[in-house]
Amino acid sequence: MSETEQWYRRFSDLVAGNHSPTGDPVDAGAQLVVSDPDGTEVFRAALARHHRFEDDGDKVIWIRPLVGGQDTESGYLFNLGLARRRSLPVAQAALVGDGVEIDLATGQKARIEPADGPELKQLARWDDFTSRLTPEEDTALGRLDADSWHGRYA
Repeated sequence: MSETEQWYRRFSDLVAGNHSPTGDPVDAGAQLVVSDPDGTEVFRAALARHHRFEDDGDKVIWIRPLVGGQDTESGYLFNLGLARRRSLPVAQAALVGDGVEIDLATGQKARIEPADGPELKQLARWDDFTSRLTPEEDTALGRLDADSWHGRYA
């Protein structure tokens, strides 16, 4: 297996939760940590359980950081207009420890690693929230092919 195939597989396994110590993917998932070139952390968020690799000359990974959620009377809800897809323009990537480290075309570094603490809690909220979606809504989110959301929860 090539180095690219190895980090693609690890990335996919992290997002899907296929690294759970209990064997249940809902007990695990991924978080994104972005750092500036000087090492300063500038962004951290849990990642939804879907992603898309795109390689049409430029390597891009489409992800959905879990932002824009809040407690309501009917449970924790996400604003899908805020929790929209984001791109990671990959200059280079490699397996590092238990995660994937990506040198972004912007000069920043992104690390995809096992979610823990508040990010794992946010991912559990996302799993509960997505159980309310229709199959069509869930499929539309998983495609990661639109920059805006015009359905429910926008």
